[in-house]
Amino acid sequence: MTQAKQPEFGKWRSFFWPVHGFELKKLLPMFFLFFFISFNYTILRDTKDTLVVTSSGAETIPFLKFWGVVPAAVIFMLVYSKLSNILSKEKLFYATIFPFIIFFGLFPLAIYPNREWLHPTTSADWLQSVLPMGLSGLISCYRDWTLSLFYILSELWGSVVLSLLFWGFANDITKVTEAKRFYSLFGLGANLALLFSGPAIVWVSQQQESLPPESAWQISLNYLMGMVFVAGMAVVAIYWWINRNVLTDPRFYDPTEEKKAKKSKPKMSLTDSFKYLLSSKYILCIATLVIAYGISINLVEVTWKNQLKQQFANANQYSAFMGWFSFTTGLVTILMMLFVGGNLMRRKGWGFTAMVTPVVLLVTGIGFFAFVLFRDYLYTFLVTFGTSPLMLAVLFGAAQNIMSKSAKYSLFDPTKEMAYIPLDPEAKVKGKAAIDVVGARLGKSGGSFIQQGLLVMFGTIGAITPYVAAILFVIIAAWIVAVRSLNKQFVEITGEKIEKPATVS
Repeated sequence: MTQAKQPEFGKWRSFFWPVHGFELKKLLPMFFLFFFISFNYTILRDTKDTLVVTSSGAETIPFLKFWGVVPAAVIFMLVYSKLSNILSKEKLFYATIFPFIIFFGLFPLAIYPNREWLHPTTSADWLQSVLPMGLSGLISCYRDWTLSLFYILSELWGSVVLSLLFWGFANDITKVTEAKRFYSLFGLGANLALLFSGPAIVWVSQQQESLPPESAWQISLNYLMGMVFVAGMAVVAIYWWINRNVLTDPRFYDPTEEKKAKKSKPKMSLTDSFKYLLSSKYILCIATLVIAYGISINLVEVTWKNQLKQQFANANQYSAFMGWFSFTTGLVTILMMLFVGGNLMRRKGWGFTAMVTPVVLLVTGIGFFAFVLFRDYLYTFLVTFGTSPLMLAVLFGAAQNIMSKSAKYSLFDPTKEMAYIPLDPEAKVKGKAAIDVVGARLGKSGGSFIQQGLLVMFGTIGAITPYVAAILFVIIAAWIVAVRSLNKQFVEITGEKIEKPATVS
């Protein structure tokens, strides 16, 4: 009787926990590495918006994204590509992350308290007097340049530290067979961070209400950036430990394989690297996935946040709602990772799993935009149930964003990162830098640019909503085509077959 039940037990064990005991030495440090990086990502994402909107105005954000974040991403990519030819991978990691940690550590202590002295108020006033009113957001970027710099570096944290450094490191030390079992579990660390960072933001907001107005935000900023600094140093410490205790274990990493790969393909110049990447259909398909996701999520988020701002005009209410939104996103994503992500990858293969995210965005996008466009017809019906069309639109949008982000973290990110693994070291380093840093920024800024153009023509977000919906569906269609093409190439390179569930002994 016991012997008959053992295989069934092993099958269910592999379903929930497809990891050998000895592999925890590699899995757990990567788990916590992703946890601390993602913790900072959430804190910085919410703090940057609060700083810029309350000081410079919301109209500054489109200018910052297009004229600040994208050029900064391009400059970073150029510098990173050069440094990758000079420094070892470990030194390159430290050289990249320490400027972020130092800046965010100094910002509440030395930069923000002295912002009035640092900001060029006189020249900004002169520019305001001679330039059109429509450029006031661009002038605000210059006037409050320290806050603009904080916004830009906070945006780059997600692209540089989370996408480039973490996933680049994971791809270097993880085999395809390990990735199918590990990557969804790595992502649990990122989304567990949301369960801590969301309530942390809410807690800081609540503490802020009991403090004197003149010092409330300064003290809150000290708390938030103190958390970011400590988590950043934890990232460095874990990375250092992995290099000395995991990568020296032959069960997890064989440096001779990478050396052989490097010998087989010489280093290319920056110009040659761009030519190589642009001539690679495989790389262009990955870039299409990243850019399409960035545009799609940005198009939906701006429309939703417009509804959210109308419902929660008070800044504290808005911040508290976003804190709980982050918490719920983390909870749903964890459940998807445990019960969907890794198991779907092992049973259905790369292509099927990669196709889920654009389909989720398509289906939820249709539902959200349909409700926003036709909600007035439901007014009488909704009032009967004690709610308003606006509140229901906020909840519909929240549900859409939660599902979209959960699909991204549990399905899109793991499949995208797996696509890099078969590439040679040159394409991994420079291709990933170009796609994740520049491509991701172009995706998000592309969505902002599209909306800015529509706003110039039609005036309000409400008026452009039907056009935004139509453009969204075209972008998702291109995304689906790119997934199909990339899947064929991935299967040819890796010889991937849909695996049957394996019992973990």
